[in-house]
Formats: sequence, structure tokens, C-alpha cells
Amino acid sequence: MTLALTTLALGLVLSLGVLVLVRKGELHGRRAAGWMVLAVLAFVGALMPGLTDWIGLRLGVSYPPMLVALIGLIALTLKALAADVEASGQERRLRRLTQRIALLEVELYGRRPVDVQDDAQPRADAEP
Repeated sequence: MTLALTTLALGLVLSLGVLVLVRKGELHGRRAAGWMVLAVLAFVGALMPGLTDWIGLRLGVSYPPMLVALIGLIALTLKALAADVEASGQERRLRRLTQRIALLEVELYGRRPVDVQDDAQPRADAEP
């Protein structure tokens, strides 16, 4: 199989996989857009195989196929950074939500409930 057919197949499998995940609700539409852009780029690369060479020569890259690898590495780095930012935001929201629940429990019960403990060891003064 030639490189163009392999790239075309990769783009097709990626786009179908993304659509299935979105339809099942396992991938949010905002995140799916980035993956669909990647699939479209794979289609473009398959339909215009000389495009990489042309762009590489215009940018002064001595070995144009490495441009694809460099762009991929940059994209993966940005994706990892975005995932870390999102995880940090979720962690912050979870911590604030936990603090709010603790304050509401103190307000509701007048004290911290006995069944909520910081460690897994049962307290000696807790009732069974």
C-alpha cells in the first residue's frame, strides 16, 4: 500500500472513530473538533502528497518530511499542555466543591458527621 493510501485510510478511520465517540457521548464536541482537523489534514496529505515537500522547501527545511514530524510533536506538546490545564481546573473545582460540601454539612449537622473521616481507620468513639 502506498503512503497516500495509508494516510487516506488513517484519516478515514480517525474521522469515523471520532464520529462514533461523539455519537456515543464519550467525546465532547469541542474536543472532537481538534481530532477532526487532524483527520482533514490526513486527507489533504493523502490527496496532495507533494504539499509537504512544497511547504518544506518554502520554509527552508532541508528534509521536508521532518516538517510533518515536527508539527506533530508540537501538536502533541500543546495537547498535553491543554490536558494539564484542564486537569488543574477540574482539580481546583473539585477541591472547592468538597470545601462547600464540608461547610454545608457543618451548617446542617452543627458538627462534622461521624461517618466522614480523613483516614480509613475507624474512630474509637464512633458508634457502630
